[in-house]
Amino acid sequence: MDESRAFEGTVEIKRTMERVARRLGWKTMKKPLPDEFLEPIAETFQMLADPTRLAILRALMAGEKNVGQVVDETGGSQANVSKHLKMLNDGGLVARRKQGLQVFYRLDDPLVEKLCEIVCETLVDSARRKIDKHLAFIGKHKGN
Repeated sequence: MDESRAFEGTVEIKRTMERVARRLGWKTMKKPLPDEFLEPIAETFQMLADPTRLAILRALMAGEKNVGQVVDETGGSQANVSKHLKMLNDGGLVARRKQGLQVFYRLDDPLVEKLCEIVCETLVDSARRKIDKHLAFIGKHKGN
């Protein structure tokens, strides 16, 4: 691929990321975290630090689902998804209800979606900075 095509492709990626970042919006925290909040926050982040649990939460962001639906959407095994759903329920991130023989799960903490948005924005910002550096490098060396 020649330099001009690489430059155009990089610019398009940057524009896309900027559109995503604008849609997400972000407000910075105004006060420092109190010490008594650190442990519960760490526990929440531990719950979010597993790709399987994140996939489950993503599936539940669309609304309540039974275990089979979550298994289908995540591609995990029923035993593994059930184990992670129990952990998420015990951690207070999802709620469960039983209807006959089926168990349904839904998000139970509005913080989950907000945290995912914040992390996505952080990733977009980081990628934007890398692209800016790349564009600056290409701009300096264009035509050499």
